[in-house]
Order: sequence, then structure tokens, then C-alpha cells
Amino acid sequence: MFQPTVLSLFLYFPEDKSEYIPAAISLIIFMIAAALTMRLIIKISKREAQKAKELEEKLKNQTTPKNS
Repeated sequence: MFQPTVLSLFLYFPEDKSEYIPAAISLIIFMIAAALTMRLIIKISKREAQKAKELEEKLKNQTTPKNS
């Protein structure tokens, strides 16, 4: 009894289906932006991991005693 009243406040299904077009366009734009952002974060993360690995190797080589 209470549930249909509450859901009717948030759900809207238009008769004219052309009202879905702006929502679909904005969804596509935001999905593309999210995918590009995710790829950028992954790329930067890999670059930072490589720098950390190189620094670790450099520090490891400096701290090991060399036998002459």
C-alpha cells in the first residue's frame, strides 16, 4: 500500500519515447568519460609502479657491499 505511492514519486515513464534521447546521450558521454578516466588512472599507476621498482633496485644496489 505504501510502496506504490513512494515509487510513483521517483519513477517516470514518458509516453513520448523521444524524451529518452537526452538521457541516453548524457549516459554515453559519462560512460566514455569514466572509461577514459579509468584508463588514465591505470596508465599513471603502472608508470608509478615502474618508478618505484627502479628506485627499489637502485637502493638495493647501493646498500649491498661489494667484494673487491
